[in-house]
Amino acid sequence: MNANWQEFLRASGARIDQDQVTDFGDAAGELAAARDATIVAPLSHLGLLELNGPDAASFLHNQLTSDVRHLAEGSAQHSAWCSAKGRMLASFLLLHCAPDYVLQLSADLLPFIHKRLSMFVLRSRLSINDRSGEHQVIGVAGPQAESALRTAGLPVPAAPLTIAATGTGLVVRLDDRRFELIASLDATPDWWRQLQGQARPAGTAAWQWLDIQAGVPLITEQTKEEFVPQMAGLEQLGAVSFRKGCYPGQEIVARTQYLGKVKRHLYRAHCASPMTAGQTIHSAGSPQQPCGMVANAAPAPAGGHDALAIIQESFAAAGGLRLGNPGGAAIDVEPVVAPAATL
Repeated sequence: MNANWQEFLRASGARIDQDQVTDFGDAAGELAAARDATIVAPLSHLGLLELNGPDAASFLHNQLTSDVRHLAEGSAQHSAWCSAKGRMLASFLLLHCAPDYVLQLSADLLPFIHKRLSMFVLRSRLSINDRSGEHQVIGVAGPQAESALRTAGLPVPAAPLTIAATGTGLVVRLDDRRFELIASLDATPDWWRQLQGQARPAGTAAWQWLDIQAGVPLITEQTKEEFVPQMAGLEQLGAVSFRKGCYPGQEIVARTQYLGKVKRHLYRAHCASPMTAGQTIHSAGSPQQPCGMVANAAPAPAGGHDALAIIQESFAAAGGLRLGNPGGAAIDVEPVVAPAATL
């Protein structure tokens, strides 16, 4: 997190631990506000890579799982980058802000993805730059989110996964009640002051809980190379094209789809004990090896923790799931069908 932005947030009451805003003094109240009211949250867990140059679109189209060539200007799409074995190295929100493209991903993966993507540029006419230090990402969510944006003098994109540009940043509509703002470093404090008039400041965990409710997983350092895209439900988010040409892992991703061999699926999980990304999930029916893994987790407004988890379907249906080991805390799960307003 940029030092000036961090200093501003601390002066606004933020408590920060390892570059993450834990809360603004009332974690429980902020989680309740995320569920019932309107919040504004610093999304310091996300990083930004910008690709510019005449070959940026074709380069991304040949690397990512989504159909980049048909992504209209002023639009966004979910996507992923896979290893040759079809396992996700990272998941993205890809923004087309002509003439450039922006990849939003987990901040802990950014140095690795930046370096690895750059290895494939070769003779392509493009550059890949880390913009995380120059721009900050803010989330606004809730029933008064649109009103908060308008009061702050910001545009409101009309449809999900569309973008409105301002002189100092971007506004991205994720769904009916959630927006992300990508603001220049100089503009971010002013945007924040304007928004908090109608939106309660909340820690990053409140936004991560909203992502879990929306069924949008985020690959992090703890889960890279663990899942093929369909295990995490990315095809439901429009993040996988089965009609485009080759990309890393494409053969395995396509075979998995057409042969119906996906045995692990995305579930929402709840546990009374804390859950973290990368934790294993176990079942009495298979005590020797895990039957699933936590993808993302956050404290829940009603207590305990909620998560998105990838679990083997047969064991999820049987119940009796445990966290960390066969004798761990009990986990309740429900399948994630199709995330609302994100298709």
